[in-house]
Amino acid sequence: MTADFRSESWQRARRVSRLRSVQALFQMEASGTDLARVSQQFEERHLADSEDEEGIGDSNHEFFLALLEGALEHQVRIDKLTDSVLVEKWPINRIDPTLRALFRAAGAELILAKSPTRVTINEFVEVAKAFYLDGKTPKFVNAVLDKMARDITVPN
Repeated sequence: MTADFRSESWQRARRVSRLRSVQALFQMEASGTDLARVSQQFEERHLADSEDEEGIGDSNHEFFLALLEGALEHQVRIDKLTDSVLVEKWPINRIDPTLRALFRAAGAELILAKSPTRVTINEFVEVAKAFYLDGKTPKFVNAVLDKMARDITVPN
């Protein structure tokens, strides 16, 4: 049976994939790990989480990879879009590395049009809430992604 885009498990798998894509992009930047290695590590972790009832749940590995590949392929464009929204004193290379990874993963999803724009923004705001408990950062993420989304021209 194919996954229904409205099913709870399908939506949860995509949310987990978004969260893991941010973690993977952060890891890639922090440790210099390449896409093949980080993909393998996250696939192994995914299998372990599937067996562990305490895990955050299953992800959609293909969606996860699409976000990573999109973030890497379009990183220059995504960073320019992000920079255009951020204040001049705080370009993307000066912001928190987790936020940088989040904007890159979200930017990839927006550029690749993997989901409706509002869904992408809302989902990455939820991801931000998992990393930042202050309440301010998720609002900041919402504002930045909203502006980035308006600036992206999706190819036909």
